[in-house]
Amino acid sequence: MELHKSTIAYSLKRELDYLLSLPLQYGEEDTEWPLILFLHGAGERGDNLELLKKHGIPRVVSEMSDFPFITVSPQCPENDWWLNRLQDLRFLLESIIKQYRVDHSAIYLTGLSMGGFGTWHMAVEYPDLFSAIAPICGGGLGILGFPERVIDIKDLPVWAFHGEKDNIVSVEESRILVKTLKEAGGNAMLKIYPDAGHDSWTETYSDPELYEWFMSKRKLG
Repeated sequence: MELHKSTIAYSLKRELDYLLSLPLQYGEEDTEWPLILFLHGAGERGDNLELLKKHGIPRVVSEMSDFPFITVSPQCPENDWWLNRLQDLRFLLESIIKQYRVDHSAIYLTGLSMGGFGTWHMAVEYPDLFSAIAPICGGGLGILGFPERVIDIKDLPVWAFHGEKDNIVSVEESRILVKTLKEAGGNAMLKIYPDAGHDSWTETYSDPELYEWFMSKRKLG
């Protein structure tokens, strides 16, 4: 599938470059489509959107003839962090929703490593935006109120993923957040790959079960 490059600019001279993909049938069918917002890791920061195709949703889309989601994959600027860009991400998402036929009951958030942290934090900041989230090898920062703040998304379906042998982001980051959610009555799952290190995303994003799970989670009303 083709990934289209674009840039969104807004106040305070801030902007985000991003990749966008549409299902093959988007132009043929007058229907609304589910959407995935993907947040990459620290290694893909910068001003070269081709870097995003190395991992995650952009890689999946580029290798498939069709993918039944609208996908939005922004690029975090060099030396910046998704945690500093949560408002920007919301602006981007809302702009895409206005421009394209998005199914408002089927908007999903996922990310890996730095993007896994961004996924947890964005969901807590804007819990009503998403139908489900899938953070991969991520976590939450204590100085920003985690793990306690994760209770704010106890009603949001969460499926987290992590490698047991991850020596970059400890698997305990995911364990404590999922445990906190479950103790609060949340709908959270954690899949741990016993032999995986930091790269727990390749297996996750190549598994159709993730996308089937996304599609089974829709907001009511």
